[in-house]
Amino acid sequence: MYPAILSVESGKIKSIEKTADPVIDQFLLPGFVDAHVHIESSLLIPSEFARMAVVHGTVATVSDPHEIANVLGVAGVDYMIENGNQVPFHFFFGAPSCVPATPFETAGAEVGLEELEYLLKKPSVLYLAEMMNWPGVLHNDPVVMAKLELAKKYKKPIDGHAPGLKGKDAFNYIKHGISTDHECFTSEEALDKLKHGMKILIREGSAAKNFEALIDLLPQHYRNMMFCSDDKHPDSLELGHLDQLIKRSLAKGFDLYEVLQVACLNPVVHYQLPVGTLQVGDPADFISINSIEDFSVTGCWIQGEKVAEKGKSFIKSVEAGTPNKFECSPKTAQEFAIPAKTGKIPVIQVLDGELITKRLELEPKTENGFCVSDTDRDLLKISVINRYENAPPATAFIKNFGLKEGAIASSVGHDSHNIIVVATDDEFLAKACNLLIESSGGLAAVDAKTEKVLPLPVAGIMTNADGYETSKLYSEIDQMAKDMGSKLISPYMSLSFMALLVIPDLKLSDKGLFDGQAFSFVQW
Repeated sequence: MYPAILSVESGKIKSIEKTADPVIDQFLLPGFVDAHVHIESSLLIPSEFARMAVVHGTVATVSDPHEIANVLGVAGVDYMIENGNQVPFHFFFGAPSCVPATPFETAGAEVGLEELEYLLKKPSVLYLAEMMNWPGVLHNDPVVMAKLELAKKYKKPIDGHAPGLKGKDAFNYIKHGISTDHECFTSEEALDKLKHGMKILIREGSAAKNFEALIDLLPQHYRNMMFCSDDKHPDSLELGHLDQLIKRSLAKGFDLYEVLQVACLNPVVHYQLPVGTLQVGDPADFISINSIEDFSVTGCWIQGEKVAEKGKSFIKSVEAGTPNKFECSPKTAQEFAIPAKTGKIPVIQVLDGELITKRLELEPKTENGFCVSDTDRDLLKISVINRYENAPPATAFIKNFGLKEGAIASSVGHDSHNIIVVATDDEFLAKACNLLIESSGGLAAVDAKTEKVLPLPVAGIMTNADGYETSKLYSEIDQMAKDMGSKLISPYMSLSFMALLVIPDLKLSDKGLFDGQAFSFVQW
């Protein structure tokens, strides 16, 4: 750290001249890089995500577009790249490795070996996105092996996704060239992967929050760690991004330069990103802060263009189309009925702030020969509805959503993005589901008096509307879910992961209840 005058010419840093002048009006440092994020989870198209992220000092993202790929295939990835190219921001997209994520659900598209090679050939596609099929890796599945070999052929890094893997399994997963993991829930798991040469990402998003579990590893392992958000809803993006993680790290007393290496430098080096690191000749990608103590971002420059200052974004909204795929017909309450069962049934237990769930075995409440929701025990019905074709809903039970009356629904249902609904009765299940079918995607909340819908016309998972207005609308529908009784930090984000079969223990796809440990359907 030293007094200097920085000069920029043609989007690059021309000079950094040390000066004896003690008057310092701002501190300049490299911009932050989110090392793993699904832009789609912000509910915003890339151009709108960028408008909000730069305010917090983010200049680049390592973005996995597998959400839109599950709906629209390669055309969806191309949409993300083309839209991101229209604004001054560094979007680095990967080639989705697992579309669909598993064969146990219905997706809107498939990214096979031919499509994967098409993407990996692109100079703009820098890596093979998270290899979620860890059982396929461990068992040398031929298709999975072929995907890994394609990445190696084009000399592109391979991202990992291996929740809970330790010991021999972790070693066998990593030895195939998989270089990162953002799914560690404990420091023991992270240490096990670090010792085998894997880079560990400290994730703090809207649903999964692993910062506190992993941050104490930073002083010893800062050379091999990065920060990421993974999934971040628009209201939390408006409040902050990686700048929040840096402030929290510094508040714990960690070394400034080690923290900044994790936030700024490590992703650039690992992925060989063409992002400036505040060196002469680099692209002029940097930020300013008011002081080391407060660490508030006061300015952001990308390739020499000032894109944000003191909380205001200078990036303009751009016109964008709304490709989509929504083919199912409205549902009736009767389609969600579950005949009465004898004995205990498997129940999904939501864990707030986690993507993993637990499996419970509980007695269901029955009425008139059917299993029904039981609000007294917070035992509610959950259903996943295939949105790509007409098919019977898959319905089960879930605990910890806390709704007392009504339903919340979303067509953001990782990773296949079918409709997912939690409700206090079958009528509300049908009503919330049909609101999303009518709007061709979005978020919905209904109770006896009110219906709210946040439309998501881009693939049923994003909007091309203004990001700040979307943040406001999201906050309103999120609050409605909480007013209906939910105590979850982010009810809609948690809901969206209840169909993510690759995260244990118990999840629900449009084809039925699924055990993420045994990787098979649950018969009940």
